[in-house]
Amino acid sequence: MVTDPIADYLTRIRNAIKERHGIVEIPASDTKKEITKVLHEKGYIRHYKFDERASVQGVIKIALKYHPDTKQPAIVSLQRVSKPGLRRYASCSNLPEVINGLGIAILSTSKGVMSDKEAKKMHVGGEVLCYVY
Repeated sequence: MVTDPIADYLTRIRNAIKERHGIVEIPASDTKKEITKVLHEKGYIRHYKFDERASVQGVIKIALKYHPDTKQPAIVSLQRVSKPGLRRYASCSNLPEVINGLGIAILSTSKGVMSDKEAKKMHVGGEVLCYVY
């Protein structure tokens, strides 16, 4: 049993990138689906598919994105910020800036899971789930 499913999600993506896999399969949950949508909207993954038939909870299939010439991954780093033992929250006026705006922070807000830039536009704060760059 996994005690932190979001950390497991990020670790599976990190491991797949490290081994240069094209596709990674991850057990699904609503939060993981929302994080996947944000990663796709921001251009960090090529595409994704939610397969509900694979198991009871379903599977998320993510096609990872690499540069066509250099074969460098689009995701350089994934960092878990808020953990089950120590939750990290940020108000609207105090949202984190990842690498001076080059990366994104993914937040779980009262209006759903979104990037830090979207949260600033909507004037909401929330739990900082992870940093991506």
